[in-house]
Amino acid sequence: MKKITLSIATILSLASTAPSTLSANDGFSLFSNTKYNGELRARYENVDDENNGVQQANAYTLRATLGLETTLFGVNGLSMKVDGTTVQTLGGTKYNDLSPTKLTNYDVVADPEQTRFTQGYIQYKMGTTTLKAGRQITNLDNQRFIGSVDWRQMPQSLDALSVTNTSIAGLNLYGAYIYSYATVFDEPTWDSESVLLNATYKVNDMLKVTAYDYMLSLEKAQFAADTYGVALSGDVSSIGAKIGYRAEYAKQTDSTFDTTITNVEGKNDATYYNLEATASMMGLSLGAGYEFLSGTTGSDGKTKFQTPLATLHKFNGTADKFLATPTGGLVNTSVSVGYGAAGLGNALVSYHNYETDVAMSGKSDLGSEWDLQYANAIPGVKGLNGLIKAAYYNGGDVATYTKDVTKIWLQLGYKF
Repeated sequence: MKKITLSIATILSLASTAPSTLSANDGFSLFSNTKYNGELRARYENVDDENNGVQQANAYTLRATLGLETTLFGVNGLSMKVDGTTVQTLGGTKYNDLSPTKLTNYDVVADPEQTRFTQGYIQYKMGTTTLKAGRQITNLDNQRFIGSVDWRQMPQSLDALSVTNTSIAGLNLYGAYIYSYATVFDEPTWDSESVLLNATYKVNDMLKVTAYDYMLSLEKAQFAADTYGVALSGDVSSIGAKIGYRAEYAKQTDSTFDTTITNVEGKNDATYYNLEATASMMGLSLGAGYEFLSGTTGSDGKTKFQTPLATLHKFNGTADKFLATPTGGLVNTSVSVGYGAAGLGNALVSYHNYETDVAMSGKSDLGSEWDLQYANAIPGVKGLNGLIKAAYYNGGDVATYTKDVTKIWLQLGYKF
């Protein structure tokens, strides 16, 4: 499928002309009730990865998004949503952006310069049912399996037909067919033959049950498998504290759809589970988690557990050492402490210990990591927020995971 591109001038022109109406004597209008949205996000990212022996990356980038949503033809419930996003460098480019013209003598920052439509869909609401057709930003549950990767400057988009229904109180049903998708990189849109099914039922504040089946066949990721599972989550109040929890189990099996992707049929047999809890009281939070993604010895021919459409930066440490599951799998044990208060912002410190599921060459230590971040609204400017963030990964003894990685971010974001 041809890649969709546009210039900033095109985005601005689209936004400025969209509210114009095509009117007849009977009051017909093509566009009405137009609403705009926009974002500017400037970021400095420093990466020092000792594993590759190249120079540190220093990336100064800016994301600009401008979008609109408008009613079509005056029909109640029929609307269109369009978002255009551009990512540009500020000053010199001293980082490997993984583009075709990448600078291989620098560490990787996956934010290449590019401009495209990140959303462009027609939507029709009929009571408690919503239909969408076109390019969509999609985040399901905690984004462990399906997410927009919004941490990177260019988000991931799905080209899909989707339906949502909330006709039963507390029950949210979602289904989608994905025919192509656009990753965070500056590259063509990739083909897909995938179906997403997700059902969430909120019993009360203490219990929400989520069941899903994600049947994926993805050209870019060379991935074809079905992932089905169930998650229990909620909040429990006890002795003045609120305890949020999540317990989840998922299984990965062979793809439902016929696929031309090689070396996958008969080999998908992987397991995932996650246990986490966070207690909060008077602004202070204490959390702990245990996440397991099964691996393979390699000799059995089975696949490791993979989540190619996830917002991976949210999981297993922000140094992003485990965007791909290690061959031997991954066991992540974590603890965190945080504090947040109005006017003071939010601070969080996390520690992760990593091991393999299956020992590789008799070794299983994948290292450890400290993550720190502080975020706060900038006084005096509505919609302006600042973020300071750092990740310190210490290598283990499994091959390719023995070297340290340090990452630092400074960010300003403005939404309107």
